[in-house]
Amino acid sequence: MLKSADDTASKPTPAQSGLVWLWLALIGLVIDQVTKIYVHANFEFRESINVLPFFDLTYARNEGAAFSFLSDAGGWQRWFFTVIAVSISGVLIYWLRGLHKSQKLLGIAYSLVLSGAIGNLIDRLNYGFVVDFLDVYYKTHHWPVFNIADVAICIGAFLILLEGFTNKEPNKDADKKSVGTGK
Repeated sequence: MLKSADDTASKPTPAQSGLVWLWLALIGLVIDQVTKIYVHANFEFRESINVLPFFDLTYARNEGAAFSFLSDAGGWQRWFFTVIAVSISGVLIYWLRGLHKSQKLLGIAYSLVLSGAIGNLIDRLNYGFVVDFLDVYYKTHHWPVFNIADVAICIGAFLILLEGFTNKEPNKDADKKSVGTGK
């Protein structure tokens, strides 16, 4: 089947695609894994070291998802979250492939979420849980302990939302509807 000029123009080549942002996902993944390996090897479970008046390094294990969701579900959640992480990673790579490399904000956002998803996936496969160690608190009120992968996912999700609210690209569907209607 022949490709039309529109098909060719709308799909970037791999060198022009958002796949060029995978280096950022790799850097995030390496930082995440190095820090988790260090904590897992050098801290006792639940050991805590005070760094700042509002921040500790505390070794925690999360068998669930965000905020320990389903952490006490009996073990099946490990494979459930593994399937979700693999699926999300595949979708993100597909979306990166469809982006043009000049779409920096989305490229960065997708790469950050991808690095976090893969980072936590590696933990689930290696340990059966996710290694968490960043403990932020105010007086006796602690935020759930988290890790670098979680930070990357949150920043990436924020950037996706930001791009959605600030995107100046005209709505292509609205343009198609107005063609020929005189609007």
